[in-house]
Amino acid sequence: MVYGNGKFGLFITLFASVLAAGLMGCSNAASSAAAPPAPEVVAVTVQARDLPAAYEYVGQIAGVREVEVRPRVSGILERWNYTEGAAVKAGDSLFTIDPEPFRVELAKAEAALASAEASLSQAARNSARLKPLWEAKAVSQRQYDDAVSAEEVAAANVEAAKATVSQARLNLSYTRVEAPISGITGRAFKSEGSLVEAEKTLLTTLSQIDPIHVIFSFTEAEHLKFNRSVAEGSLRLPKDGRFDVALKLADGSEYDHAGKVDFTDVRVNPDTGTIEARAVIPNPQHLLRPGQFVRVQLTGGFHPGAIAIPQRAVLEGPNAKIVLTVNPQGVIEPRPVQLGDWSGEDWIITGGLHPGDKVVVDGMIKARPGSPVRVAEASAVNPTDPSQPAGTAPTAKQASGLPSSKQSEREGKAPSGFAGGASEDQASPVRARGVGASEERSPARAPTDNGGDASP
Repeated sequence: MVYGNGKFGLFITLFASVLAAGLMGCSNAASSAAAPPAPEVVAVTVQARDLPAAYEYVGQIAGVREVEVRPRVSGILERWNYTEGAAVKAGDSLFTIDPEPFRVELAKAEAALASAEASLSQAARNSARLKPLWEAKAVSQRQYDDAVSAEEVAAANVEAAKATVSQARLNLSYTRVEAPISGITGRAFKSEGSLVEAEKTLLTTLSQIDPIHVIFSFTEAEHLKFNRSVAEGSLRLPKDGRFDVALKLADGSEYDHAGKVDFTDVRVNPDTGTIEARAVIPNPQHLLRPGQFVRVQLTGGFHPGAIAIPQRAVLEGPNAKIVLTVNPQGVIEPRPVQLGDWSGEDWIITGGLHPGDKVVVDGMIKARPGSPVRVAEASAVNPTDPSQPAGTAPTAKQASGLPSSKQSEREGKAPSGFAGGASEDQASPVRARGVGASEERSPARAPTDNGGDASP
């Protein structure tokens, strides 16, 4: 029994040793399998650059001079003397009102003038005849005074008759309705044979459309934000204080000619809470017509030393907008940021980032706060032209990446800017509205530790 028990105990001891060694090997293998490599993300190293300030909003075309043509005398419209939609010069005849009644009035006035002149001649002869008699004391003073007064009254009647003739002649000339300015005619609102009333009936319109105006407006809040950016130095205006203007037409094509902002109203419209502004654009081919809607794109200013990152890198955190940064140890760190304007498709960051910070732009779904990552460098954000010295405004060509109508819908609206006139206190932003559907452009949501979305 002792011998048997000793062999059995030795067998048990050996089996336990082998089992323990096997379990230890499995544990080491499981430990190695539980440590996968760090996920790879794409990050950019942010840099301070002079970024172009480019804005887009909706405008409406208006003629530089727009005139309503109305008759100055009442009568029957006899005929049209122009082709609707044609160009005319100042003084060209547009309509003819029946002149016969006015010829009759002129003839009557001329006859009345002749009668007044005859009365004046008679009164003058009577006065001349009585004067020597009065000097010889042959007639009374009263008789002579009456003769002189009659002559003076007759002279006044002649002047009144002359004025009546002039008025009748002027009314006759008004039967020829002339173009007050050179421009493009509109359609005629009255047909031949219609009765038109002096200074009331609208006959047609005239517009001068080369150059042409573009009218747009912006809110008071945008005006204040824009001027604050200028005062703080985060936005610099063009040298002459006026933004360059380019137009995008309804079919999406770009208009060939550029212009300038030339006016900003000093008043806020109490009905809409907006401030009106205007740009002037060359229109040699008459492609732009009054009433037409266009998209107005402004360039020329710039943001000095600004930091911008791709829009997709901005996430919606629980309490603020955040970005995911990679610290020098290769660990993900969420960081709250303050957003500014758009620059092309990038977001300008006004606070929270510094030059040299690495910001994750792709692979955010794999990045968790506090976890290590492997970084694949993306190209630098918003590089400027190497030939352009720092502190100078980017060229219009560099500013061609303009924001779309999405700009006006996002939270923390990026202001649109322009300057009218030469003073900075008239410089103001303009916000796109009213034409086309706008698509919201909002930050993504920051990933949480469990892979879900954090509530805003």
